[in-house]
Amino acid sequence: MKKWVWQKANWTKFKWDEALVTVKLRLIHKKIGQLVGESKVSPEAEALPLDTLLTNLVASSLIEDEKLNVRSLKSSLARRLGVTEENPAPIQDKNEGLANIMMDAVSNHNAPLTMERLLQWHNWLFQTIERFDYAAQKIKVGEIRDNEAPMQVVGGSLYGTTTKVYFEAPEGGEHLQGLMNEFIEWFNSSREDVMLDPLLRAALAHFWFVTLHPFEDGNGRITRVITDLALAQMDHQSIRLYAMSVAIHENRSSYYEVLEKCQNDTYTINEWLVWFLNTLEKSIDRSLLRLDRTITKAKFWSTYSHIEFNEAQNKVLNRLLNGEENDFPLGINASQYQKLTGVSKATATRHLTELLENDVLYKLEGGGRNTRYVLKIDKEKFTQKEVVSLV
Repeated sequence: MKKWVWQKANWTKFKWDEALVTVKLRLIHKKIGQLVGESKVSPEAEALPLDTLLTNLVASSLIEDEKLNVRSLKSSLARRLGVTEENPAPIQDKNEGLANIMMDAVSNHNAPLTMERLLQWHNWLFQTIERFDYAAQKIKVGEIRDNEAPMQVVGGSLYGTTTKVYFEAPEGGEHLQGLMNEFIEWFNSSREDVMLDPLLRAALAHFWFVTLHPFEDGNGRITRVITDLALAQMDHQSIRLYAMSVAIHENRSSYYEVLEKCQNDTYTINEWLVWFLNTLEKSIDRSLLRLDRTITKAKFWSTYSHIEFNEAQNKVLNRLLNGEENDFPLGINASQYQKLTGVSKATATRHLTELLENDVLYKLEGGGRNTRYVLKIDKEKFTQKEVVSLV
């Protein structure tokens, strides 16, 4: 019985409901434009690409339960981006390989995808191979699978005892080579297809390549690089500003679930496209939030540059400006100020009063020992309902 989508004739003639994705596509394109625009005026404009590409690589490896030497990888990326570090970390071959892959995808976006390029990425991915000795059998590096039977795609911890088969990929050898040639030809030609939205093209490329699973290992990471390449071909600026792998990692279980569901006997991949676009939007929203906070901080310190804040006040203001989740979501009171800075309760109250008098903070309604304060620039975010819940 033909169970998997790749076992069907013309399976790559994907179908989807345009009505399900049209609005989302427009919204994401708008947000990408906003992201590029805001990045140009951000005080962190120079640091953003390095931080984003680093985060993307780290998250992509974490999806496969692999942890990287972040400092070494950052130094490898920094050299390629022309960023000078005060204390660069020692070079590691593996991180050099990962940096090569990422920079090739986002910088050489105009170069066509070829089998040679994919095999080079795979070589870079496993530039050091010592740890990849599963069941005392070395994996093949820089070449596609040649196994005669379909390959099981499993999930679970690398060293765990439980795994789940999500789907089976096509058998290797000449059959797989033919499927790869078809994918590569489509990837290169589809870039000129004006009827195919480039965001959908990236989603289709991701699904298509992960379905083939052409390598013995590293397929997920190579798939995500191909996705980055497709997105870079759409806009080579914005791809350096958001890290989709972070959002995929945060939703890893649903990632495998939707892939499994769409691998079954169907040509309709609506659920995958919706999942992909939602996840992409989350990654862009995260970057927009970071940019918004950065710009807000710059404006804040410029506005209040005439005030000489003490060390404790600076610490609290920076925490409020950073806006981390769960950090004083309903404002800060004297007890929290005291705990954060280590000053006495009386000093905390005096510091808060000074900030209030200088029009830096806004006092929420409620009063008493639970009096809470928010940044004046944030007061519109706090509704009466939130305040009432504190009384």
